[in-house]
Amino acid sequence: MAITIKDVAKAANVSIATVSLVMHNHRRISKETKVKVLEIIEQMNYRPSRSARGLVSRRTGNIGFILTNDHFLRTEPFYTHIFIGTEIEARENDFYVLLNTINSDFNERDQLPRFILDRNIDGVIIAGKVPQLLMEKLSHYNFPVVYIDFIPANKNYSTVLVDNVMGGRLATNHLIDLGHKNIAFIGGDIGHPSISDRLTGYMKAIESANLPISPDLIETSENYPARTNGYNAARKLLSVNKNITAIFACNDAMALGVIQYLKDQGKRVPQDVSVMGFDDVVSESSVDPPLCTVRVPTMEMGMEAMKLISTLLKEYEFYPKKIMMPVELVVRQSTQKI
Repeated sequence: MAITIKDVAKAANVSIATVSLVMHNHRRISKETKVKVLEIIEQMNYRPSRSARGLVSRRTGNIGFILTNDHFLRTEPFYTHIFIGTEIEARENDFYVLLNTINSDFNERDQLPRFILDRNIDGVIIAGKVPQLLMEKLSHYNFPVVYIDFIPANKNYSTVLVDNVMGGRLATNHLIDLGHKNIAFIGGDIGHPSISDRLTGYMKAIESANLPISPDLIETSENYPARTNGYNAARKLLSVNKNITAIFACNDAMALGVIQYLKDQGKRVPQDVSVMGFDDVVSESSVDPPLCTVRVPTMEMGMEAMKLISTLLKEYEFYPKKIMMPVELVVRQSTQKI
């Protein structure tokens, strides 16, 4: 039978409350009592259950993880990798991560995740772009919140971000260094800060190279950066501009759509058109040719967010903190010199 806190209290001849205070290193307990109780805890090999610890600390040990349905796809695993990172770090901090997806068009008829309504969490991690209404409703519950890959309108939150502007510059400069001058950019959901920043990086690199920024080289009308939309964006671009020799897609999913469209049109990658992605979440062996991209440390982003939540729960005062994760150019076979 498992040893309980009641057994420890009886052996030490103290109250259950005293054992609990010793375990939480409370200053009210004398040094002598602490030593005696801790020795008995060690002798009896007592390990408190999660529920017992929760009763004392008023913590659940759970962290909620929220993202929209369209962010949680097997074919586009960017946010899935981030979630795995939170799970890895949660184990180190003795937390459980509770995942819940919401509709991307979350509205008044939609219910908040059950773990929020039941207050069965200690804090929330939100990954990617979520509707403003969700953030407004969540604010009434006063949970510590950390955002990943998104900047909320209310900047009084901690965030883990990617240096997307630098990544956009790295990708575009790589194509410029290969001699390309007619370099296109495609993006979906341009209102997402990350996608917008990648476009900004592209434009800064083009300007620095004294190349013209032409409207017929930029396609951002797609509502989401998915593979199908990459296909559609490439079709729109190449129907109005036949001189494009390189395409920088805002993420790997759209880049795969671009490659498929080019192949369907009888064009070779990279001999006819070079293609550049972003994120590095696509398996190298699943793409022909292997995709040149910008690597984002997705799992590390999830780990950093969990560290932030853990810190928030340990401190009484809150100061918003922004963590900017670096990116790295990964050169493979989908680009070449013109």
